[in-house]
Amino acid sequence: NTVGFCNAVEKIRNAYPAFDLKTNTGKIWSITTRFPEHILGGTKFRLSIWTDFSPHPLLLTQHGKWLRLCTREAHQASNERRNSKENNVDHVIEAAKAICSVLCSVETRDVTDAVWKLQALGRAQVKVAAVTELSMAISRLIHAYSSSFDANFQLASIPRSPLCADISLNSQLSFTVCAAHHIPEAWVTSYRVFTFSCLLTYAGKTICQVKICKNTEVKRSFFFQAYWNEKVNFPLRIKALPRETMLTVKLLGVNSASRNTEVLAWTCLLETTTWEKYKKNKITHFRTSCKKTERIDFPEADLEFIKPEAEERRGDLVEPTQECLKHIARLAQRHSLLLSEQQRRILWFYRYSCNEQNCSLPLVLGSAPSWDRTTVSEMHALLRAWSFSHPLQALGLLTFSFPDQDIRRAAVQQIENVSNDELLEYLPQLVQVLKFEWSLESPLVKLLLSRSLQSIQVAHQLYWLLKNAQNEVHFRMWYKKLLAALQFCAGQTLNNEFSKEEKLIRILEDIATKVKAASDPKRKEVLKVELSRLQQFFQEVKLCRLPLNPALVVQGIEADSCSYFTSNAFPLKISFINAKASSGNINVIFKVCSSSSPRAFWKKTEFHVQFSQIGDDLRQDMLVLQIIHLMDSIWLQEGLDMQMIIYRCLSTGRGQGLVQMVPDATTLAKIHRESGLIGPLKENTIKKWFHHHHPLESSYQEAIRNFFYSCAGWCVVTFILGVCDRHSDNIMLTTAGHMFHIDFGRFLGHAQMFGSIKRDRAPFIFTSEMEYFITEGGKNPQRFQEFVELCCRAYNIVRKHSQLLLNLLEMMLHAGLPELSSIQDLKYVYDNLRPQDSDLQATSYFTRKIKESLECFPVKLNNLIHTLVQMSVGSSAKPPAPESVPQEWMVLDTEGSIARATILGFSRKPDPVYLIQVVQTCNVVTFVEKSFHQFSKLHSHLQKQFPSHALPEFPHSWHLPFTDLEHKRVKDLNLYLKQLLSGSRKLANVSISRISFIAGEKPGVQLVISHENTCLTIMLKHMRNLHLPDGSAPSAHAEFYLLPDPGEVSRRKTRTAPKGSDPTYNELIVYDRVPELQGRVLKLVVKSKGTFVGAVNIQLSSVQLNEEKWYPLGNSVI
Repeated sequence: NTVGFCNAVEKIRNAYPAFDLKTNTGKIWSITTRFPEHILGGTKFRLSIWTDFSPHPLLLTQHGKWLRLCTREAHQASNERRNSKENNVDHVIEAAKAICSVLCSVETRDVTDAVWKLQALGRAQVKVAAVTELSMAISRLIHAYSSSFDANFQLASIPRSPLCADISLNSQLSFTVCAAHHIPEAWVTSYRVFTFSCLLTYAGKTICQVKICKNTEVKRSFFFQAYWNEKVNFPLRIKALPRETMLTVKLLGVNSASRNTEVLAWTCLLETTTWEKYKKNKITHFRTSCKKTERIDFPEADLEFIKPEAEERRGDLVEPTQECLKHIARLAQRHSLLLSEQQRRILWFYRYSCNEQNCSLPLVLGSAPSWDRTTVSEMHALLRAWSFSHPLQALGLLTFSFPDQDIRRAAVQQIENVSNDELLEYLPQLVQVLKFEWSLESPLVKLLLSRSLQSIQVAHQLYWLLKNAQNEVHFRMWYKKLLAALQFCAGQTLNNEFSKEEKLIRILEDIATKVKAASDPKRKEVLKVELSRLQQFFQEVKLCRLPLNPALVVQGIEADSCSYFTSNAFPLKISFINAKASSGNINVIFKVCSSSSPRAFWKKTEFHVQFSQIGDDLRQDMLVLQIIHLMDSIWLQEGLDMQMIIYRCLSTGRGQGLVQMVPDATTLAKIHRESGLIGPLKENTIKKWFHHHHPLESSYQEAIRNFFYSCAGWCVVTFILGVCDRHSDNIMLTTAGHMFHIDFGRFLGHAQMFGSIKRDRAPFIFTSEMEYFITEGGKNPQRFQEFVELCCRAYNIVRKHSQLLLNLLEMMLHAGLPELSSIQDLKYVYDNLRPQDSDLQATSYFTRKIKESLECFPVKLNNLIHTLVQMSVGSSAKPPAPESVPQEWMVLDTEGSIARATILGFSRKPDPVYLIQVVQTCNVVTFVEKSFHQFSKLHSHLQKQFPSHALPEFPHSWHLPFTDLEHKRVKDLNLYLKQLLSGSRKLANVSISRISFIAGEKPGVQLVISHENTCLTIMLKHMRNLHLPDGSAPSAHAEFYLLPDPGEVSRRKTRTAPKGSDPTYNELIVYDRVPELQGRVLKLVVKSKGTFVGAVNIQLSSVQLNEEKWYPLGNSVI
């Protein structure tokens, strides 16, 4: 801040020399120039200099015959010292407190003792000895602080330590944990006592752990502190510790209520660096939500780390036999984290027989038995002699398994041979492994900063990756430093571009938040008003690059084409005007969520199902799309164009981001719906849709070709990555024939479960209607053979790069992604890649997977039930225009699975219609109405579609006279549904669209529900479209029940409104002593003089509180 100020006034200094009083009228003087007293005489003055970089001003004050520039805190402390001419004890203590406050609120025991001595003097004159003692204590604190952090100040003379220990390399590691400083007051009241534990780790493995059992209470002098002054001894010699050994100190608190010991904060130190650099007193920040500081004393010692020389130790090693070399080659197909201990021993024993032809270096070095000096010297010898066949083989040496700086430096030297374009492919992984670097001078940091100077693409993507990585609380400060380094290197012009993009994201975030918060009737108006801010932004900046891709330059928005989607997050659709006039608009989706739960859930009432997106983590989608893009690049390098459409998405913060929209695309579910009730069962659904869009045979054949290749590509990539939750609403087709998948919230085989059954039963999605389209209805059956060959070829090409894919996934293990966190996740991909198999074995294996997918019963049945429910009740959301479908957000419309379907009753209209209750596995309840004829038609088509499956017997249409036919059919149809759903055991992944009875003549009720301090309040605002069975308007009142209600005391009744179809109430219903909403259901029944009108059940745990919402009324009480 000060440097920036001085640079800004340098031109003024040059224009107005201090020695020339004719030209220099007092604007600025050099720091070393005497103040010209005769200009202002005896006037005293002070200037406050405000900047954009600090909440506090810099102060320019007259100090004797000089001007002094200082911070407000230093000026305040100086004033206190000058004004205490009477040597008042309070003034001295306040000055000491101000200094401690500036230094992270650290108050050492020396400072505390010296303050106590001063306080014992009362208001008497301060003795020189007491002040000297306090000054020395403050000096030692300043020295410890300036040595521990990147401070821009230090003491002129370093104070000598009163004690020096005799430390040698043979000494055991020991130090003193002094205190935890600046403990929050909330912790003081919530925790009885505090303690700590210490842990030594290396390469993610524990070397030694020491648990300190001494508990201490918090004391307060200047601030709340927990003092231990506890010496920690590790039974390890200093010379036995690897250089990169990590010391982790955890702050623990004993909860006053539960008596449990909880981890409150933690910090890490690079042990050897601590010994070399700090020598004595070390201050460090705990990693937690608020600023807390720890102080550790290390004994003074004149130690210096000397790295071991690279040295081979072949000894009496025997040359391996041919059989042994084959075994090594087989082991080389595995990943180092997946090797057993026995396999590791074998590889290390034959380490000098391994080379780039039969093994990989990360595999060999990862098999080393330890990290002692002897082993490390051998590892360095192997590293020096190894010849990499491709620079990317070194990526595996940058994971957390290899903290050794020489190994990491060698890996970076290899990666330096990669071009900027190729480096972009792996930038997310390189940003993640920056966590295992400890200095801005590290080779990897320098490489990334250097490449950012060479390529705007690298700089741009690196900027947003570092920006997003700051959301990882444990590494926030480290990534902030890296981002500052990038901005320093980028220069003013590029930083201006970054600033514009950040401002654009902030505006979008604010608009999305306001649109989401608005009531339904006003939401469109709010969006229209807020879009003017975007228009004003572009009037100011003229042009702006999109964070999705710096090559996309936009100059405004087309407001009429902007909208929002009606999922719970209300993501925005923004249509940007492309700066290239020849190109069309650039449509993107911006979403922002308020919560941080991992993926999504369903929000439900009895009749209304609405998707709610809670803290969706786009980083996982980014990773899946990155790996898919890499596979596509591998195919292209082999001359195989799979016609893949891979859209872009970018996480710009926690729970928010941008998603590219693919034009002329629609979901497979919508195509099914366009084909009628049984669209999913028809073989020619896709074929007819493409014929409609391609009346010319030439363009139709081109669409078949695009579908042929893209379908094969997506079959391979979704199988390898184990992409789950596949249904017809997250598979999309473009009118040009390209197929692609969206929404990758579940991958690596983490399928949702229905009891003990996986929802995703097929290896991937390839259905008979896809085969029908490829083979043109069986006219060209050889095309299916070609399709199988294409899939297997693509699969085998990717398998050759198994190590690269596994390395990239391993580098993301510590990214905090919800479904990539363990070695088992890597093993899942390894098992799918099968690198140990030959190409023939792999071809046979993948062919079986194609057949499994093609013959998988649930896929068709899932799509059928999905379509039936959607067509029966419609959708509450207006669908996006077919020419521009948001691929990432189409998935938000559907998710769920059928747990059971039960016929609750029937009505005569004049033909009988059965009311069916559909219950999903996530407890969402929906209702549909079907006739007996529709049930019969469903059964007929199931028989034709699945002749090899034993379907349950369908009830007869005939009946005996004088029998209660409809009641008997209810019983028979319930048995049929039960057998159909449970017998097939294939309905675990049936998706259901959002359902609404609000549209048209459907009745509804508007409520506002709030819950605060165990008080549940419901405001009944309005009802609409109410009718009695005879069609007349009712005199309606509402009855509320809070379930469960074993005592039957929760009934509340509103007043009766005058006769009308759309009554208004604005009446409050209050329930006291409702501590939580989980598991509670609000039942609302509308009646008119005892006659039932409508009802709804509301799951309170899923309600958006304090918002007006219309709930549909059903025609029965549940």
